[in-house]
Amino acid sequence: MWAMNSFENKVVWITGASSGIGEALVQVFAREGAKLVLSARRIEELNRVKESLKIAEENIFILPLDLANTSTIDELTHRVISKFGRIDILINNGGMSQRSLTKDSPIEIDRKIMEVNFFGTVALTKSVLPHLLKQKSGNIIVISSIAGKFGFYFRSAYSASKHALHGFFESLRMEIYKDNVNVLIVCPGKIKTNISVNAITSDGSKHNKMDESTELGTSAEECARQIIQAIKNNKEEIFIGGKELRSVWVKRFFPNLFSKIIRKQKPE
Repeated sequence: MWAMNSFENKVVWITGASSGIGEALVQVFAREGAKLVLSARRIEELNRVKESLKIAEENIFILPLDLANTSTIDELTHRVISKFGRIDILINNGGMSQRSLTKDSPIEIDRKIMEVNFFGTVALTKSVLPHLLKQKSGNIIVISSIAGKFGFYFRSAYSASKHALHGFFESLRMEIYKDNVNVLIVCPGKIKTNISVNAITSDGSKHNKMDESTELGTSAEECARQIIQAIKNNKEEIFIGGKELRSVWVKRFFPNLFSKIIRKQKPE
């Protein structure tokens, strides 16, 4: 595959575009001259993001999407194709986090997280995939997490959903490589967004608290910059963050040491 030098006039569909990493990616792609499809549940927040951009009206499409409701996804994909004629880059960024102990979380919470983070992402990808294969070009980006490499306190279902993404998209990458469609899995560590604030607890309510380590994390803007560069270079997997990324290396090569270290970490 050839490296991509420019995003000018590329059609980029971003889920979770109303805040955090998604919003930061919108800003960067807009500066790069891309045509944008912005999706999330909250249309008022999508419009807020749109109004912050210096982009021609015909080059942006606001398309509300709830990843928990996959029944409308094919219709939404058809609307994007009808407007722009193609999709070049799909960024699966939408999702939810968790802050609840496994023993306190009813199975309905596990199912909700899996439905949004895994099945919603898979359904959207499967809807867009035939168009990428027909074009013989495209990029699929999946925003996972270092929690997709190991579990942590209060995140059993969240971590499970991210692990599942790795299995699915690594398999998909092998299947479509010959069709010139690249799959990039992004594993952020601590990124300064509202992910912990919006995380759901055991009763389904919002956590409504900013984790201390998240507050001190890498900026969403820096995260977006590194993702953009990885897409340009046709990377397959990247890790973004600070010293917390060392945990992935320790887990891989020294699993017993990892277990001893991680149990001493402050649960949050």
